[in-house]
Amino acid sequence: MTASRIVALGHHQPPKILSNDDLSAVVDTDDEWIRSRVGIRTRHIAEDETLVDLAVGAAQKALANAGTTPDQIDLVAVATCTAVERSPNTAAAVAGRLGIPAPAAYELNTACSGFSYALATADHAIRAGAATRALVVGVERMSDIIDWTDRTTCVIFGDGAGAAVLEAVPDERAGIGPVVWGSEPEKGEAVAISGWKPVISQQGQTVFRWATTQVAPLARKACEKAGIDPSELRGFVAHQANLRIIDAIAGKLGLAEDAVVARDVVDSGNTSAASIPLALSKLVERGELHSGDPVLLFGFGGGLAYAGQVVRCP
Repeated sequence: MTASRIVALGHHQPPKILSNDDLSAVVDTDDEWIRSRVGIRTRHIAEDETLVDLAVGAAQKALANAGTTPDQIDLVAVATCTAVERSPNTAAAVAGRLGIPAPAAYELNTACSGFSYALATADHAIRAGAATRALVVGVERMSDIIDWTDRTTCVIFGDGAGAAVLEAVPDERAGIGPVVWGSEPEKGEAVAISGWKPVISQQGQTVFRWATTQVAPLARKACEKAGIDPSELRGFVAHQANLRIIDAIAGKLGLAEDAVVARDVVDSGNTSAASIPLALSKLVERGELHSGDPVLLFGFGGGLAYAGQVVRCP
């Protein structure tokens, strides 16, 4: 039997940093108000870099870290909810820029859970024998869809990208566990991006209540499917939605005291589909997580779609 594992990660953020004090100059807010509600201190905002530029930046680092050349990749999956072009899709554009010849290339949009969805579908393709090495990217330019006059949303989001290189391995060396995924369509309007000139809106209290009550049981189910107890996890990387939400979920999981909990939202804001690979790549790069460490990934949010799986660090 064939399975897959992550062999390398990479991330990229635009250089412009927007602080809470910067925002207070253009909208009625301040540092204390933002940090007390969502825990964010800064976020990165793209200026000249396109969505594809951000994705390529993260992908190049992941490929370099894997020692993999573009011609060895046969599947490219990009998760995003902020693509402007309808065709070619973002994955095809990224593959073209990287010089990947003739890959399967698809774009996937489940908003904030997008990376976990894309990771699962790439893992499934490899398990089915339809691919041998895959590039999976989560990328967003959330700044394109923000109403900068709405203090309830403009303080939350940022831009960036994270990428993972997957390869086929024997089943006994599997590094990506079974996915737990689903949605609650009846609550889909709680986080929405709508209109011909898209703007993001959200019902903050609805999202907060749902995430802090429903995500932990689903996350424990992902651990159960992977055959691991939450206390055995070395790390937990949730969608970086809100620091209070992350801490509430982590507190309900029964993690070991020394388990690493990703809190990249403080410095990067909410980067939707990019948030999980961005945070995971940083933790590995800083040496806070090590090769083989079991880490629970769990994405949730836009459309109230969710997905999560336990992975082994590269």
